[in-house]
Amino acid sequence: MLVLGVDPGAGATGYGIVAREDGVLRAEEYGSIITTPSDPFPIRLQQIYCRLAELIRRYQPEWAVIESLIFAKNAQSAFKLGQVRGVAILAAALGGVTIAEYTPLQVKSAVTGYGAAGKGQVQCMVQSLLGLDEPIRSTDAADALAIAICHHHSIRLMSLVRKGGR
Repeated sequence: MLVLGVDPGAGATGYGIVAREDGVLRAEEYGSIITTPSDPFPIRLQQIYCRLAELIRRYQPEWAVIESLIFAKNAQSAFKLGQVRGVAILAAALGGVTIAEYTPLQVKSAVTGYGAAGKGQVQCMVQSLLGLDEPIRSTDAADALAIAICHHHSIRLMSLVRKGGR
């Protein structure tokens, strides 16, 4: 099963495609969609949308999982982040992909076992869980991979519960 994780951001939106085969998680592709701050915001939204739509077309994930908005430093940041989340949700919906959302606390808890884990701890655990040889340089990409891993864990847990814990 393929899951697209998305860590929305106006300047950099992280993405990560994570597959699970025979119980083993594997990163198919990950990175950051970087936009130019001097570009008009609608153009930046279009760039994010187009790249996510391209990833969805290429990989055809079963799920797109997007980090939910908990807080922002100010109203303007929250507004922009909400718009980025909107284009990510739109790209998934138009691509026929089922959408799920998790809070940063849920993601950190699922990946590190500690909801207040720092970015470095998340990056280290993501690298370990995916068996990556090289550290993930982009925190946005690491967060997106963590979001996808969180959903894989959640689906596995739901499957076990349905089977009566076996």
